[in-house]
Amino acid sequence: MSFTYEQSALYCEAVALADIAARAGTPVYVYSSQSILDSFRAYDDALTGIPHMVCYAVKANSTLAILSLLAKAGSGFDIVSGGELFRVVKAGGDPSRVVFSGVGKTPEEVDYALAQGIHSFNAESEAELSLIDAIANRRGVKVSFALRVNPDVDAVTHPYTATGLRDHKFGIDISDVEGVYERARSLKNLVAHGVSCHIGSQLLSTSPMMDASDKMMALVGRLRASGHCIQYFDAGGGLGVSYKPADQAPEIGQFIASLRAKLAAKDLKVMIEPGRSIVGPAGVLLTRVLYRKSTGRKEFVIVDAAMNDLIRPALYQSHHEIIPLRETGRAGVVADVVGPVCETGDFLARGRTVANVMPGDLMAVCTVGAYGFVQASNYNSRTRPPEVLVEGSQWRVVRTRETYDDLIRGEQI
Repeated sequence: MSFTYEQSALYCEAVALADIAARAGTPVYVYSSQSILDSFRAYDDALTGIPHMVCYAVKANSTLAILSLLAKAGSGFDIVSGGELFRVVKAGGDPSRVVFSGVGKTPEEVDYALAQGIHSFNAESEAELSLIDAIANRRGVKVSFALRVNPDVDAVTHPYTATGLRDHKFGIDISDVEGVYERARSLKNLVAHGVSCHIGSQLLSTSPMMDASDKMMALVGRLRASGHCIQYFDAGGGLGVSYKPADQAPEIGQFIASLRAKLAAKDLKVMIEPGRSIVGPAGVLLTRVLYRKSTGRKEFVIVDAAMNDLIRPALYQSHHEIIPLRETGRAGVVADVVGPVCETGDFLARGRTVANVMPGDLMAVCTVGAYGFVQASNYNSRTRPPEVLVEGSQWRVVRTRETYDDLIRGEQI
């Protein structure tokens, strides 16, 4: 465990989190490098013995220091924008190990990706294929692609993070995809090397992913029988993490073993795009209690972190454990944990039993390494918090706290 109590004080690896809060201020995001590397290696090691590439989903957390950490460990990357590719390159990532996903790629992004020499595109429409082909023709290059297949499988997750049903904007319906592959033969600068599928995020059961894999393996057989040289299967990502103590997150090794069984004797390279399961449990958001307030009917713990720092509770109604940096021994209190933003929707927890903290006390919002800082904003003209990376007994600020001058950078009167 990367976050543990030692003599009543909460530590990240061998660093007391209270020390980070004292020197870096609050709110502040803190990440465990060991947790990130352990999760990445769980995927990579489980795929040993077969051709594979673990492509970290950059959208989960695109901080340069984290991308650099993963690049040095041998990770590939799954991107959904030109900006994410720019970050990967700046962090030392290898563009030839980058897969470009996403439903709305622009001509400028496609051209930039081709200039960098990425591995392949996960294409989501025939119009997109035509665009990539035209730009590749202008550059005089051949491009590897996979079609993202929508298998019409219910991911059994939050509706905002489900992507595999016919009602969703993502991918091409599995009943139409063979015709698209066939018509793509006429696009001389494209080569159909793969098939891709991603049905959603925060999956606590792997059964939907296994059902989708069955459909994809049948599709691979049909495409190969039609003369397509399918070489790889991109299984997407989506493995969930434990946000609540009662959550039973899938074990990475067991999931990969099940996936390998589906692919046995298929002669396919396996690509997988985990994001949340690599960085989610590795991060906490440290915050300081500003005030305690009671309305007679409700108790409020007012902290200096807000929905602009972590929007997941307001956006997804998500649960994040909130624990004190020092165990108090006092009985807990049922309260709403809220921030300073001028919105009723500015909350980190509602009706939650939390530690009976007092003004000045420090708390940690847990499991925020994924979709935490990366979705932060300057709403209410609040500066975004710094980010800290812990490596054993050492820690360093990898993104400095924004200043008021940062708030108006680029603006003119």
